[in-house]
Amino acid sequence: MGARKRIKAEQRKEASKTMAYAKLRNVPTSPRKMRLVVDMIRGKEVNLALNLLKFSTKEASSKVEKLLLSAVANWKGKNEKVRLEDANLYVKEIFVDEGRILKRLRPAPQGRAHRIRKRSNHVTVLVDSRETNVVNQQEK
Repeated sequence: MGARKRIKAEQRKEASKTMAYAKLRNVPTSPRKMRLVVDMIRGKEVNLALNLLKFSTKEASSKVEKLLLSAVANWKGKNEKVRLEDANLYVKEIFVDEGRILKRLRPAPQGRAHRIRKRSNHVTVLVDSRETNVVNQQEK
């Protein structure tokens, strides 16, 4: 491996040590429906995002709310010295990937069959504190 790649890989490893994230895999809703919920909270503060998810009428919002709480708990585990109220946490990154597709057959008229695709997805959320980003930018 070249020096440039090695240095970048080491920087990525160091950044991932301070990053708090949570993943939700094989959620049995279509990625399109899940992206509607995820787009609501991208870039928002954690408390505001939790309120939006709690009062949303979408079914997927309850699963994303639980995932966001898990990411906050992971952040709390890595940063034991900092109080959660002082941290000013926000949703840094959140994205939905397509999961496996279950293919089923449904009977159709005149002896035919239609294929039904039951889609699933994977959701990943990264939570970060706004203060650490400001301090890191000033050091550079």
